[in-house]
Amino acid sequence: EPRRSMAPKRAWSPWVLLYLAVPASIGLARTNGSDTLVFAVTCLSMLPLAALMGTATEHLAERSGPALGGLMNATFGNAAELIIAIVALRAGLVELVKASITGSILGNLLFVLGIALVAGGLRRPLLTFNRTAAGMATAMLALAVAALMMPALFHSAHPGSADGERQLSDVVALILAVTYALSLVFVLRTHRPLFVREASGRQAATTPSWSVTKSLVLLAIATVGVAVESEILVGVIEPTTRALGVSEVFLGLILIPIIGNAAEHSTAVVAAFKGDADLALQIAVGSSTQVALFVAPVLILLAPLLTTAPMTLVFTPFEVAGLGVAVVVSGFITLDGESHWFEGAQLVALYAILAAVAWFI
Repeated sequence: EPRRSMAPKRAWSPWVLLYLAVPASIGLARTNGSDTLVFAVTCLSMLPLAALMGTATEHLAERSGPALGGLMNATFGNAAELIIAIVALRAGLVELVKASITGSILGNLLFVLGIALVAGGLRRPLLTFNRTAAGMATAMLALAVAALMMPALFHSAHPGSADGERQLSDVVALILAVTYALSLVFVLRTHRPLFVREASGRQAATTPSWSVTKSLVLLAIATVGVAVESEILVGVIEPTTRALGVSEVFLGLILIPIIGNAAEHSTAVVAAFKGDADLALQIAVGSSTQVALFVAPVLILLAPLLTTAPMTLVFTPFEVAGLGVAVVVSGFITLDGESHWFEGAQLVALYAILAAVAWFI
């Protein structure tokens, strides 16, 4: 789902120092530094690069008109995470990639939305948002997550049918991709007024938009940087998991989604703190929907070109259960059009429980 730009307010300041991690990670990788240290520094380097990708995309969107701009925001909202996943697929880390799909949905629905509600509740006792938009976004996400669960149910009923699982995953991916295209038509054209957020009560941005040339150049630089850092990150994942005693599932569920979406997550929290609960909800639920309807199908359809390892939408029972619980709980909290800080704390608590389970898997 497209998200309204806040590019001028989310400029360089929070990420300037983290840019130093980019040359540091490259230097450590070339000098055969400690795998764990390379992993940590590379994770830090991803944060400003992902933020730059998002900011450049939003400035381009501002100059492209509402329809094309909304399409760009919707399509490139998870670009950094998609690049990491593609590099991981090339390295054969299929389980990591699959875990990152469910981890992104869980992280946005529980952790990001929860922290945002807590932040918003620090300044006001009750947060309100558009019930109609929240209901449609939650319903679209619920349908997408239900589709992601179907291959796992098929696997439970027919555990020995590997070819059937791959074919079913391809079919589901195509259906989800078509649904994503239809959702863009719905949000950007036929029912756009329902998703237009009111500007009253918020100070208009005074920072001028970047030029198209500047936006394209910085977007290209950030994309190349994310690709380079992804290669370094993926190269040290296996030794890092052995050194730290954690599984690839934990990295995919918890760490990779945070790296790819940190800038966007911070925008949601800041928006809620300033009283813009609609934007916070739009970012959290919209990003989850993008992952289910766009990122997952793209990875499934590209997998045969990137790796010989079988890539399907058959998730583990824990991941399926986590997705189902997350959608139900977040739906209960958002569908009444109002919330408060304690409901946010409950979402974060549920996310912490799922993270603890992933740690011990």
